[in-house]
Amino acid sequence: MKKEKKRLGLFTKLSFGFGNLGYGAMGQTIASFFMFFATSVLGLPGAVVGIVVAVTSLWDGLSDPIIGYFSDRTRSKVFGRRLGHMLFASVFLAINNIVLWSPPDIENKGFLTFWILFFLLSQETFNTFFATPYAALCIDIAPDYNDQTSMQSFKTIFNILGMILPSVLMSVFMPGEGGQFSKTGYRNIAFVNSALAILCGIVSVFGTMKRVRSMPNYQYGLQENKEKHGFKKILSGYIETFKKKDFRVVMLGYSVCLIAMIFLSSVGMHLFTFCYHFSGFQISALMICLFGGAIISQPIWVNVVKKYDKKQTLITALCIILFGIGLITITFLFRTYCSTNLMICFVAPSLLLAGVGSGALYSLPHSMYADVVTMEQYKTGQNNAGRYTGYYTFTYNFSNSIALLFVGLLLQLVGFDSSQPVQTLEVQAGLGKIVFFGSAIALTCAILIFSHYSLKRADVLKVQIEANEKKKEAKI
Repeated sequence: MKKEKKRLGLFTKLSFGFGNLGYGAMGQTIASFFMFFATSVLGLPGAVVGIVVAVTSLWDGLSDPIIGYFSDRTRSKVFGRRLGHMLFASVFLAINNIVLWSPPDIENKGFLTFWILFFLLSQETFNTFFATPYAALCIDIAPDYNDQTSMQSFKTIFNILGMILPSVLMSVFMPGEGGQFSKTGYRNIAFVNSALAILCGIVSVFGTMKRVRSMPNYQYGLQENKEKHGFKKILSGYIETFKKKDFRVVMLGYSVCLIAMIFLSSVGMHLFTFCYHFSGFQISALMICLFGGAIISQPIWVNVVKKYDKKQTLITALCIILFGIGLITITFLFRTYCSTNLMICFVAPSLLLAGVGSGALYSLPHSMYADVVTMEQYKTGQNNAGRYTGYYTFTYNFSNSIALLFVGLLLQLVGFDSSQPVQTLEVQAGLGKIVFFGSAIALTCAILIFSHYSLKRADVLKVQIEANEKKKEAKI
């Protein structure tokens, strides 16, 4: 007779969530700074950088289902399905990250383009080896409806702390006006992020190992899926998964939300530098407001989800983000009439409000997708969490690649010139349109998509109760 699985303890939740700190810091540094670094520091054209980032993001998406499939079928007495991949990725991700941000001091644009293309491709590959098994691990060890929300909350808090860290490091390594143009500053940030990624990866792997080892070979009564899958089978599996309504809604809805975040993060640094004329320290303070709002809102969203369904809660949060962006748009229109310090006083609380809304965005879609996967696994009796997670990440990475390409082309279209320290008012207006209209349209579309999500708390709890009753009957 097998013992009932104990509920997740605080140590396991903390250890799991801690893994997202290093990964989140590294990912946010690329998301927030890389477009600016490549165009304004290295001097590469926006369209070229957009194409490079889009290609690497597309590769990241294509590799997700494949690595998720291998993760599902990995068998290790020490590391189980997921932990070995995570440990391997943490080390090589850290090494590659330092090289990525340390291009040689040469003027050859072709060589610099090849440099960022090659090492961004490597970066995305190691990202996938960590992120896909890591996300599937959460589904494995926390199939319960409420445990999922709690685990995603811990994961989100550490992820947002990681997203704040680059802004803090920016104020340390690139202080003062024009500090964001320092190559050495970006390199120093890379060293800190890489050291943190290794530390967090080790803690997450060994902190959850006891829980993983206590799991039976047939997790939660789910039978082993021994069917062999080639690439065509993985692709057809994605198509079949996408045909299912709730899978499709969450994958598309979250992908569109991330497009809004790309407009805000990738072009946001251009906006604050060339339109508001904020210093590196001031931009860091604003980013701390944004991500700080996301952190302090986590307990709020967790408690709200206990009373209301996740769909209703998420749509409310997206409306809050839209309202915050609307307030920032107003400050943009009056920026030429106010001093920089006065602008900070108006922009900071608006970003804080947007951050409160984004707190739900960083956790609820993942939790909703985990619920859909859990329901599917209970129905089929097979554990394909890694593959399903790969399909999820492929969808939003594919949309990201298109959005990043579009951002690069838009920068070129509005006439942004990386060689000019001051941009014309026409270019500034173009940057504002990219950020505000792009993010607002994407968030509105996301709200419409998520409104079609049909899975409710009662549906998940009913299936889980039935599964537990079957387990008890099997033991008698």
